[in-house]
Amino acid sequence: MKDLNEKVAVITGAGSGLGREFARLGAREGMKLVLADVQREALDAVVAELQGGGADVIGAVVDVADSGQVAQLADRAFQAFGPVHLLMNNAGVGGGGYLWENTDKDWDWVLGVNLMGVVHGIQHFVPRMLEANRHGTPGHIVNTASMAGLLSPPNMGVYNVTKHAVVALSETLYQDLALVTDQVTASVLCSYFVPTGIHRSERNR
Repeated sequence: MKDLNEKVAVITGAGSGLGREFARLGAREGMKLVLADVQREALDAVVAELQGGGADVIGAVVDVADSGQVAQLADRAFQAFGPVHLLMNNAGVGGGGYLWENTDKDWDWVLGVNLMGVVHGIQHFVPRMLEANRHGTPGHIVNTASMAGLLSPPNMGVYNVTKHAVVALSETLYQDLALVTDQVTASVLCSYFVPTGIHRSERNR
């Protein structure tokens, strides 16, 4: 997908960090944007910024750990702009500490956002993207993992596990899609340490 102008992108975790920058880049390329984040104030600020620059953008407050909310996000995206060309499952939270000190609630929270958020995006968007592809619309899915999905740094056990899972999920998605089409593809982003504010994820817990 070389020409992004007028293409439709859905970006989760768009209120800050990488998601916000992806949204800015998409607006610069002339994309129609559906931005989602769990934090309303941050999301509203990004939407206002991009609309002020002339971008065609809408925002939705979404907890990606909730399958029903992601299903509603898909409904809204397709109703507002039609077929989605680019899905960026980007929302993520940090989680650290010694593994033996992490509680069940820690695991539920980080797994819910970092892993199940990606799963829910795949469940609710990919079937529609494949259906749109039957009518000639190409598509691509980007899942945000981390270098922590390739390495296993200390004091980041819960986070590491989720990001390793996202890498495996993304590689399998790529292979699964290749069995049915060459026009809807997938990739995984494994960034290094970036000052995104993820270390302050607890603010939204």
